[in-house]
Amino acid sequence: MLIGEVARRSGVSARMLRHYESLGLLRPAGRTGTGYREYSGEDIRRIFHIESLRSLGLGLREVARALDDPGFTPSGLIEELARQVRERVAAETRLLTRLERIGATEPAGWEEVLRVVALLQALRSPSAGERQRAALSAAGGGAAPVEALAEAALGEADPVVAGALRWALARSGEAAVAPLAEGLRSPVAQVRRRAVQSLAEIPLPGATAVLRAALGDGDPRVRGCAALALGARGVTEAVPALTELVVGGTNDVDAADALSGMAGDPALAQRIAAGFQDRLDGGTLVPAARLRVAQALAGLPGETASGVLARLSRDEDTTVARTAAYLLHRRAA
Repeated sequence: MLIGEVARRSGVSARMLRHYESLGLLRPAGRTGTGYREYSGEDIRRIFHIESLRSLGLGLREVARALDDPGFTPSGLIEELARQVRERVAAETRLLTRLERIGATEPAGWEEVLRVVALLQALRSPSAGERQRAALSAAGGGAAPVEALAEAALGEADPVVAGALRWALARSGEAAVAPLAEGLRSPVAQVRRRAVQSLAEIPLPGATAVLRAALGDGDPRVRGCAALALGARGVTEAVPALTELVVGGTNDVDAADALSGMAGDPALAQRIAAGFQDRLDGGTLVPAARLRVAQALAGLPGETASGVLARLSRDEDTTVARTAAYLLHRRAA
């Protein structure tokens, strides 16, 4: 088969076939009487082998080794090629994300594009001060890529910078809810806690709905953070989690304040006090936990709370008993 026909059938140009021959990759079986290259069936199979290996990203030298070196093993090379592809995909994904975020701001001109690019770069700066300035700049006005702010907030370890990012996201309003909700799907508990902390500063129905879902999180600190935010909004679903915060001694003062704030409804006040009574009935609370329960009951009106305090006033621990008795006396005064 002559080179022209091989090119037509294989899809490899005659020029590339000659290039393969010059590199020693391909050696036609013979020549015609007039000196034209003549390719055998084995040559055709080798051409397809060359093209198949090139499709995997192998260079021509690597293709030659793969075809001609009996000791050449593919595993290491394939692994390296896969690593290179992953790096290229990651780089392209980062570029695509950046372009989408710039496009989402609907820039009116190139000056605006450059401003957004500068903001995105500053949010990834190793300098905490520069990241903070970028967050404050984003909150100060103008189009800001909310997804970038959310990503930065979910990954920010510096508490000062994190506070600035949460403030910027709060000013973005409902647009910030969806990217922060994505953070609650993270397998990393710290990321989910940061998402809840940011949502807690957005006093909108969408944020409240996401915080309700976070009450079922597997991490107690995520649940607790969500409960404190919801308690401040008067969401009754947070009562059990707030009760646990009081009993467990984590943010117990804030949790007790949130429960007290919701106790304006007599029925709810009774329900909260009954929840504490149930925990005491379990008989497993240490004196420090019983003391926190007594202190939390101080902010709850109603007979149920008074009954639990009366029970605690007879506690075997003198500190718990005296505290409960004092609180009962104040209620009677």
